[in-house]
Amino acid sequence: MIQGRTDLALELQEELQESEIDGIKIERKVDKNCGISQVKIVVETKEAEQIIGKPMGEYITLESETFLEEDDSYYEDMSEALHFVLRDFIKEEDRVLIVGLGNDKVTPDALGPLVVENIFITRHLKQYDLIKEDTIEMSGLVPGVMAQTGMEVVEIVRGVVKEAKPTKVVVIDALCARNSSRLNKTIQISNTGISPGSGVGNHRKAMNEETIGVPVIAIGVPTVISVPSIVRDSMEAIFKVVKESGGTSFTEIFTEEEKYQLAREVVDPGLVDMFVTPKNIDEAVRRISFTISEAINRYIPLSK
Repeated sequence: MIQGRTDLALELQEELQESEIDGIKIERKVDKNCGISQVKIVVETKEAEQIIGKPMGEYITLESETFLEEDDSYYEDMSEALHFVLRDFIKEEDRVLIVGLGNDKVTPDALGPLVVENIFITRHLKQYDLIKEDTIEMSGLVPGVMAQTGMEVVEIVRGVVKEAKPTKVVVIDALCARNSSRLNKTIQISNTGISPGSGVGNHRKAMNEETIGVPVIAIGVPTVISVPSIVRDSMEAIFKVVKESGGTSFTEIFTEEEKYQLAREVVDPGLVDMFVTPKNIDEAVRRISFTISEAINRYIPLSK
């Protein structure tokens, strides 16, 4: 299993030594009109699950260098692309519970709560016949974090699922990346659920169909990166210059695991477990949360 801290299946796959592995299928495509790239990774076997370190299922990654451009209309392209992916997992006849994971008092971790804040909730409206009968039923939940409630998030969600009886749960969470170029520019969608806090070493109980009782779709965006990962990125850049000057490349000397461990060795012990986020995180999280909520709101007709 690959070591190092990342929640992205794409990064785990990229760092495998073999280009092809039995039990892992990869599909890539790029929308030439808007430049959004999509990579679909399917983990099909238990053996592949052990190799890549992710549960069996589908992982779709959407990326764009222009995701955070100041053009307020650009979010529409990413929102449409995300909605198109979600259509493979969520149908109009589903009853959907949107769960915003994270701490709304900590900006890099506030993505989930902000998404729920912008969702058009319809469950109560359908009960009073105030919207179209065939409108998808949406309900929302912001369960907070254990430090605020004293409870595991999965316990809270499981109780709500028991009462509200949704057919699908969609969880939104901030993730950890290993490559700084992916911060706030990547959206990962999976049908395998989520383990809150796993990327930053704060493991909580997994939230999936087995623990919740209904299928769990996870949507995540990397907003933080560990200090050793930043050091490793810097080392990569240095050795790239060395190679261009006729030296030996970093890639040829070390495996991905060795690179990460080397970076940990050169980092001050007090910084090894530190995570950082870009200085524009406030604006980035606001724009990304709106993009995700609009992708989900596309299921809702504008009028009765």
